[in-house]
Order: sequence, then structure tokens, then C-alpha cells
Amino acid sequence: MEPNETFGAEVIENIRQLALNDSIHRKSIDWMTDITKLRYVYNFRWLGRPIIQVPQDMVAVQELIWHIKPDLIIEAGIAHGGSLILSASMLALLDYCDALENGQALDPRATSRHVLGIDIDIRAHNRAAIEAHPMSHRIDMIQGSSIAAEVIDQVHRIAQAHERIMVILDSNHTHDHVLAELEAYAPLTSVGSYCIVFDTVVEDLPDAMFPDRPWGKGNNPKTAVWEYLRSLKEKTRVGADGMPLNFEIDSALENKLLITVAPDGYLRRL
Repeated sequence: MEPNETFGAEVIENIRQLALNDSIHRKSIDWMTDITKLRYVYNFRWLGRPIIQVPQDMVAVQELIWHIKPDLIIEAGIAHGGSLILSASMLALLDYCDALENGQALDPRATSRHVLGIDIDIRAHNRAAIEAHPMSHRIDMIQGSSIAAEVIDQVHRIAQAHERIMVILDSNHTHDHVLAELEAYAPLTSVGSYCIVFDTVVEDLPDAMFPDRPWGKGNNPKTAVWEYLRSLKEKTRVGADGMPLNFEIDSALENKLLITVAPDGYLRRL
């Protein structure tokens, strides 16, 4: 076995051992509980824009983008725009590497790879900051509810022009809303790509953590994921590409991260 393969095998074994360690999983949830009280996720930026996320999930997203090489990333939930900028910057790197590999000059503003963000309320100061960012030429935004019929239709029309699509859901975290988003956008996920559902960790945290929010235990993104996956097993469906629609939870990725807001939320399309 050559050195890179040996290292890869060691990593797989590391992750397998982590999966078996109940103590460290309990400590991870305890840590998530404590940092949530302190609004830890608000402390980070990506290329200058606030990104309301834990660093481990940022690393996971960049790994997946590099592996999948999507030409469209659909994101429900914009906030300050940091996640859009992360996705756009990774797509820029993909184009840069493609140009190097093919011996071509790179026009930084000529690309078919884009990010599409959806939010019910894109606040003026956030829109202005996103549109002023160097990555803005890769970003399109739709203001409206991600589960409104006219928004879903618009996103599906845009998606038709793309072959490799990744989906990230991070807006309203109630069960019904996330389930509706999954019904609308998970079918756009390309085979081998991911539909990422953030804040599934709400199910694992104390119910009192969200007294001013409509979500909590039994009513959150994780319960929506469970119901959606159950529905796919009960009735055969096809994706937007006409292929059978099947997803699995990427437990190995979750076990690798340990600290994540998306347990059971990294869904790989088979």
C-alpha cells in the first residue's frame, strides 16, 4: 500500500474508533449545549462576512464542495451572507484549478458555477455587503419564502441549466418548514452530491434552549429529516434528473466532525 493509501486507511480507522466512543459523543453534545448558550456560532467570518456556523461544519462544507465539484449550490437561508461567500469562494477555487489543469487563462468573472441564496427577508445592509463583495458575481439571491410555490418554481427553472447540484438548508428550523424544503429541493440534489440540513442538533439539546423560537425537541430539522427519509422508503420517487431518489445519512462524516450542528443532517444522494 502506497503512503497516501496508508494514511487514508488510518483516517478511516480513526473515524471508526470515534464512532464507537460513546463518552466523546456525550461530551460533544454537552459542549454544543454550552456554546449554544453563549452564541458561539456568531463569532466567525468567511472572507469578511459573518457566517453563523461552527468551524467544523465550515471545514466539512469545503471538503464536500471540493469532492463534488458542483456547478450550482442552492442555499435556503442567507442571514449575513457568510455561507454564500464560502460556497462562492470554493467554486472560484474549482474554476481556478480547472484552468491550471487545462493550461487556460482564467477570466475570474466568466464562470458557469454559481450560488443561489434564498431568504424570506434579505436585509438591506446584508444585501449591500454581499453585492459589494468580490465573490458577488457568483451569487444570485431570491427574496421570498423558500417553500412558496413561486420561489420553488423559480429555483427549479434555474437548476435546469446545471448538471451537478448541492443543496444546503438553513432557514426556518421548524419540522413542517424543513420537511417542505426537503420535498422541494432535495430532488434537485445530484447523484453523489449532498443535501445538507443544518441545525438538526436542536433535537439533541435541552428543550429550554429555545424559549423564544417555534422549534424545539420533536419539532426541528432532525425530525423533518427522519420523516423525509422514511417517506422515501415507503414510496418510490424520482429526482429532478428522472433517477430514483434515495438518500443516506453520512454517519462517517458526522463521526469525523464530532462537533456539528448537523447530526443526521449530511444527506448523500445514492
